[in-house]
Amino acid sequence: MTSEKDIQKDIKWRAYLVYFAICLFGLVIIGKALTIQIVEGAELKKKVESLTLVDKSIEAVRGNIYASDGSLLATSIPIYEIRMDLNTEALTDEIFNAGIDSLSYQLSHLFKDRSPSSWKQELVRARAKGARYHLIKRNVRYTELKQMKTFAIMRRGRYKGGFLTIQKNKRELPFQVLAARTIGYEKDGVTPVGLEGAYSKELSGINGQRLMQKIAGGVWMPVGDENETEPLDGYDVYSTIDINIQDVAESALLKQLVKQQADHGCVVLMEVQTGNIKAIANLKRNANGNYYEGYNYAIGESTEPGSTFKLPALIAAIEDGYVDLDDIVDCGNGKLNLYDRTMYDSNYDEGGWGKISVKRVFEVSSNIGMAKIIRGAYSKNPQKFVDHLKSMSLAEPLGISIAGEGSPNIKNTDNNSWSGITLEWMAHGYEVLQTPLQILTYYNAVANNGKMVRPKFADKITKGRSIVREIETQVINPAICSKSTIDKVKQALEGVIENGTARNLGNANYKIAGKTGTAQIANESYGYKYESKVSHQASFVGYFPAEDPKYSCIVVVNAPSRNVYYGNLVAGPIFKEVADKVYANSLEIHKPLGPQKFLAASAIPYSKSGYGEDVKRVFQTMGVEMKTAAANPEWVTTSTQEKSVTLESRKVIENLVPNVKGMGVMDAVYLLENAGLKVRFVGRGAVKSQSIQAGTRAHKGSVIVLELT
Repeated sequence: MTSEKDIQKDIKWRAYLVYFAICLFGLVIIGKALTIQIVEGAELKKKVESLTLVDKSIEAVRGNIYASDGSLLATSIPIYEIRMDLNTEALTDEIFNAGIDSLSYQLSHLFKDRSPSSWKQELVRARAKGARYHLIKRNVRYTELKQMKTFAIMRRGRYKGGFLTIQKNKRELPFQVLAARTIGYEKDGVTPVGLEGAYSKELSGINGQRLMQKIAGGVWMPVGDENETEPLDGYDVYSTIDINIQDVAESALLKQLVKQQADHGCVVLMEVQTGNIKAIANLKRNANGNYYEGYNYAIGESTEPGSTFKLPALIAAIEDGYVDLDDIVDCGNGKLNLYDRTMYDSNYDEGGWGKISVKRVFEVSSNIGMAKIIRGAYSKNPQKFVDHLKSMSLAEPLGISIAGEGSPNIKNTDNNSWSGITLEWMAHGYEVLQTPLQILTYYNAVANNGKMVRPKFADKITKGRSIVREIETQVINPAICSKSTIDKVKQALEGVIENGTARNLGNANYKIAGKTGTAQIANESYGYKYESKVSHQASFVGYFPAEDPKYSCIVVVNAPSRNVYYGNLVAGPIFKEVADKVYANSLEIHKPLGPQKFLAASAIPYSKSGYGEDVKRVFQTMGVEMKTAAANPEWVTTSTQEKSVTLESRKVIENLVPNVKGMGVMDAVYLLENAGLKVRFVGRGAVKSQSIQAGTRAHKGSVIVLELT
């Protein structure tokens, strides 16, 4: 039997054991704590900070894209996210309670989405929870931000009032869809498009950095301004686009596409000497019959160009000494059998062209005539023809700054698809591939006396008012052929307008030179076998004024569906509308008027330019003979001859500054004030000069000064 003494001894031993175990466990905890604090502390602290403190990127403001006249084509609009640190040390209960009612009312009045009491409840609740980065509003505009900076509590700023702003940037196009495809875009995971993509490096700028801390709810909050690296905003890009011409190009293209119910089309206008693209429009028809700019056909679509390719074929034959413009070609009855294929001229039903000159072959766009010219010249050595085409830079891409250029194709004789009729078909634009811009660049070289320049979409890159880099014109080929050949084909190109397939484009004010094109587009399944399965591509490419070319232009319309598909009828009107607009607003290319003479009293009196009906009424009353091209011109320029007065129509276009030179003050003021301008003038007599150039966009309220003679 165990004694009481043994029981007490056993209890004491167990108590000592428990006490020792507790002490040992405590020593282990203390030892671990000391180890963590002394040995591992720095490393663990660094790990914690790496998980909760991170350098976040601050987006730089992307640079603007401008039109050639300074109009804004693309810009970054700042939008803001507003948050509040409702537990910043400086925001005491006294300050918070004194301003919360006013702040709640002001937020409700500004955003009009919630009542003042609702705002107050939210802010009080967030402060009670210890919110350090409470969201107030996303997508706040700059004007709204300015108002918020005056609100109760918020006007105390970041540290005293907990007012936090995070800026983001949203890309906007002020002219909406106008030139949208050429302006382009840059998006994550998408191939860059247009000017935005071509000059992304310059536009993007350099992002800054800000130290951010991860807080409750996975929200990142900035940790003090002292940790910021300021972003460097992007440079601005000045494009070559003339927004007024671009507007006309797009509207003219749209009007004709709708009229012809065509699938798609494009227009490009280029300055001859510089290669500057002044307008480029692309429109595609959707399933609903509406048109939109979804693809840059002018740059990216390589197709068989058809008859517009007759120009390089003719240049090769003339340059190699095989033909001259006066040589005679027998085009027969308009039908030519070549193995299993038959070639036709457009007047086959009328008996063909018979024997005509080389110049006439080009003017009337005879397929058979061109085929016979090229076959006669190169049938024994077709590779020579191919090599000559390649020497004129027709086989290589243009290397433009904008991505997505389609590849040209001039096939060699060793190509698997070369056949016994390839030479004849190449002569009039089949079995070759070119984009509209590549064809335009070739015609532009002819207008530029043989010098081929690379098309250019941007003129300069700036930072504020300082020019960072000017984008120079680049020469692709200094001479595509000799000057004598250029002079000859210029005659042929002018003949197309004067006596050939594009007589409907001629006018009395300025001369156009160019070439029509009507190409069949083969069906993927049937090729060219069935006429009903084949669609067409109508085009016109040329330059103006023909005697001293300043601009070149191409128009291509694909798959018109109203049984009208000839280049002069489908593409030609678009070309003419664009050219007329450019000519009307480019005073430097107008033919100078001869000096006006003040005649004796018995002679015909001199008249200022002005309102047509008033001028006509005066001369009718005086019995003076008048000559006028237009039936009832609203505004006229007068030119006095020995026995008559010529009245030439003067165009006045809405929203553009009118040309008032030569007008009296009354008519000039009437036109300018109707355009929304404020007029000041010095001197007396007719208007000698105007301070705002005619043809530029009229900004309401702007002051224009007129100098009178």
